[in-house]
Amino acid sequence: MKFSFLLLTASLITGLPGNLARGAEPTNAAEAAAKKAAEDQRIDALYQAKKATLSPERQAWEVVLEQNLGNGFYLPLHKRDFVKGVSTAWDFVADEPSLPRVLLIGDSVSRGYTLATRAALAGKANVHRAPENCGPTANGLKKLDVWLGAGKWDVIHFNFGIHDRATPLADYEARLAQIITRLQATGARVIWASTTPIPRDDVKKQSPESIVERNAVAARLARARGLAVNDLFSFITPQLATLQNPNDVHFSAKGYEALGQEVARAIAAALGRK
Repeated sequence: MKFSFLLLTASLITGLPGNLARGAEPTNAAEAAAKKAAEDQRIDALYQAKKATLSPERQAWEVVLEQNLGNGFYLPLHKRDFVKGVSTAWDFVADEPSLPRVLLIGDSVSRGYTLATRAALAGKANVHRAPENCGPTANGLKKLDVWLGAGKWDVIHFNFGIHDRATPLADYEARLAQIITRLQATGARVIWASTTPIPRDDVKKQSPESIVERNAVAARLARARGLAVNDLFSFITPQLATLQNPNDVHFSAKGYEALGQEVARAIAAALGRK
């Protein structure tokens, strides 16, 4: 099977038609679209061939990702990284049975610090993450059962905020309360992570104050429910100038490393209390 995958890889490298196979720049929008479609097909064929060589458990994880990452951005990105052998937040995690199981739930910022968290807790915990950009609380209510799966969790570290910046506060609190109830029902130690700051963007109707307001609501609810609170907002705010990308909600590699270390610290503390 591995030999067949190598043969397919070699054939697909030169499988593009005409000038597209030679890597020429597209001359118009139609040609650019054709080049993209051809490349997507090539990557998908490589992805499917490589997936077929995996164990049943790993194939099942890939199916979960295919069903949840979405075709617009994250799934094509995952397929490209998977084909290249690039390690990502959505790597299959083969549990070490003697170690506790940890689940990270959150948006693209959470995705960004997953690898750093996983590395910081290597040998201490099996660190998994939800199989998508978890988006707003409305999506959380729909998808929690998928994210939680059938296994037992010792710690769940979660966040909703950036994608809820336009959600009315009352709705945000009500949905978050339902999510917390479901997470606590797993028996895991649950950690609420405050949402990291966002820059002002009037075009996107994005205000820093919206995150402060939702963090206050979430922190009040988390403490009332007995959750641990990982205040990533306060942790990262003094370092925004050097760690957050300019005019962006996302962070540099150093920023995600710092966040990952802080998340790992909070998880280790929670594991120590179980």
